[in-house]
Amino acid sequence: MLILVLDVGNTNIVLGAYKGKNLIADWRLATDNNRTADEYGIQVTQLFMLKKLSLEEVEGVIVSSVVPNIMYTIEHMIRKYFNKTPIIVGPGIKTGINIKYDNPKEVGADRIVNAVAAHEMYKRALIIIDFGTATTFCAVTKNGDYLGGAISPGIKISSEALFERAAKLPRVELIKTPGVICKNTVTSMQAGIVYGYTGTVDYIVERMKNEMEDYGEIDPLVIATGGLATLINKDSKYIAKVSPYLTLEGLRILYEKNAEMVV
Repeated sequence: MLILVLDVGNTNIVLGAYKGKNLIADWRLATDNNRTADEYGIQVTQLFMLKKLSLEEVEGVIVSSVVPNIMYTIEHMIRKYFNKTPIIVGPGIKTGINIKYDNPKEVGADRIVNAVAAHEMYKRALIIIDFGTATTFCAVTKNGDYLGGAISPGIKISSEALFERAAKLPRVELIKTPGVICKNTVTSMQAGIVYGYTGTVDYIVERMKNEMEDYGEIDPLVIATGGLATLINKDSKYIAKVSPYLTLEGLRILYEKNAEMVV
């Protein structure tokens, strides 16, 4: 039997199929508010077929979302094509994490899921960076207290803003250049975006490390996830581990903690 996990982000929907604790398949779809439940259902059915998996094998589904407008469509798709009522990550779900936000309901579901996964895996002080549409920084104590964090524009948003607001600058591929003294416009932009963003990441992490000492949390492990984590990781002073499936793993763990909610 399989567990299907879905991480619904502003840009992509990432799906994973777990057999026990093993991720046996994962896929990435574009997030599109105009797509119907049937359109998503047909896509997911085809993806399952390509992996020689059956929809009937799925015994439960869990969803994390930061896009409220699409949730009716996603839930309807799951009920229609899998005949399951999904677990939705949100208030009332068992996490094992103590959220210290002023208003815990404001914490994005993706941030909670990442914190659950990283805490379960490492049981130590953590700084978790998720390179998504926005880049989030989360501080978690050894005992599982979610202290809070920071949110900054994602690297793709920063790149697009430069292209859209500067008439003579082109849209560029996000790649690392050999250095920062560049000889043409394209590489100059690539260097400024990638190395500049790396500097931003390291500065926020440095400040976060210092502030965590006030909570008695010394030398937190810095973990990165998200599509562009490997690009920034290469030059970051602080990122110790890149975990591309951190969010999917967190969803699997949360499913296990809340399996009694499955209908």
